[in-house]
Amino acid sequence: MKAIVRTSLLLCSSVYIATSLFGFFLFGDNTLDDILANFDGDLGVPYGSFLTDIVRVSYGIHLILVFPIVFYSLRLNIDGLMFPHAIPLAFDTQRFYLVTTVLMAFIFVGANFVPSIWDAFQFIGATAAISAGYIFPAAIALR
Repeated sequence: MKAIVRTSLLLCSSVYIATSLFGFFLFGDNTLDDILANFDGDLGVPYGSFLTDIVRVSYGIHLILVFPIVFYSLRLNIDGLMFPHAIPLAFDTQRFYLVTTVLMAFIFVGANFVPSIWDAFQFIGATAAISAGYIFPAAIALR
């Protein structure tokens, strides 16, 4: 799992850096707070639709690479909350498949009810900002 996490972090970081760097080069002072919002409309440059497609495909690849890492930790935490005194999840295949199936079904149903991916990004960004600014330092101080 360490090699997978390192590879995924390296690839996702390169996608973030490339998107922000080339987005700033492309938009200059007109860069919005969320760089991906700049790629919604017509860029007004030669090959603008091609550049927009490249950004969208690269962000899709980023989501594909990040999901297994987030899902792995989510599955372990949910299992720890629901079955605190059970044997480790790696040794109980029936519980592993049960937790995985329930989580995947919940994620699938939840994804179908989100009207726009931008709503999800805004919610996640706001939640992450509050967590990083207030909740995580307080949790570390309490620990």
